[in-house]
Amino acid sequence: MLWGLFIGLVGGFFGAGGGCLAVALLQKQGLPPKDSHAASLALMLPISAASLGVYAFHGSLPWTHGIVLLLPALIGSALGAWALKKIPLLLLKFLFSSLILYSSVRILLS
Repeated sequence: MLWGLFIGLVGGFFGAGGGCLAVALLQKQGLPPKDSHAASLALMLPISAASLGVYAFHGSLPWTHGIVLLLPALIGSALGAWALKKIPLLLLKFLFSSLILYSSVRILLS
């Protein structure tokens, strides 16, 4: 229960990262990696909607910037979900770890 609160807090505060935490925690609970990634996506939809509502309510949502990315992001999301079922587990682990490492370095150097 507390981990769920923490995942939502991280996602709402940073705008990202909740999914990474969810994947790790779901795997720790015994869910296979590919299922953990899929379940994480299912969790992120309502979490993102809640955060979106708060940002919109406070008038701090730059709609014009985000809307430009919406269609390409939806297409990429569908392709990513399709690819998740096709790629080997070791490649998934490598790609996911690389993304986290790359993001961490970018944040530290910015």
